[in-house]
Amino acid sequence: MGLKLTAVIDGASRGNPGDSAIGVLVRDEDGREVLRISRTIGSTTNNVAEYTALITCLESLKDYKIEELTIKTDSQLMARQLMGFYKVRDFKLKALFQKVRELIQEAKFPVHIENVSRTETKEADQLANQALNLAGM
Repeated sequence: MGLKLTAVIDGASRGNPGDSAIGVLVRDEDGREVLRISRTIGSTTNNVAEYTALITCLESLKDYKIEELTIKTDSQLMARQLMGFYKVRDFKLKALFQKVRELIQEAKFPVHIENVSRTETKEADQLANQALNLAGM
């Protein structure tokens, strides 16, 4: 039996495009921290940063024994694109969208994407902003 995990993710961009970073926080069903990521990703848009956070999360969890993964994001655009409600029109986002779809297909467990309020992604937002602050951006 594998882990039931919840990931809270966020991408931050100071300027759009501008200096960007990601924050990822993964916990098990008992609330114990399993993974924490806080890193800069260069200059990009907020939407690219959101997708990068999701891709980083999925790639980082590849070797874990997972039964189910819930991903919480405050990016309504990304969540609705992944759920099929919105088309992906932006060229850069199309490649990232496809990468996410591939990672989800490769996963040997169900992946659920939830669009939540900013208050529910506060910790991931803090991790992204912490990376930007530490890098002096």
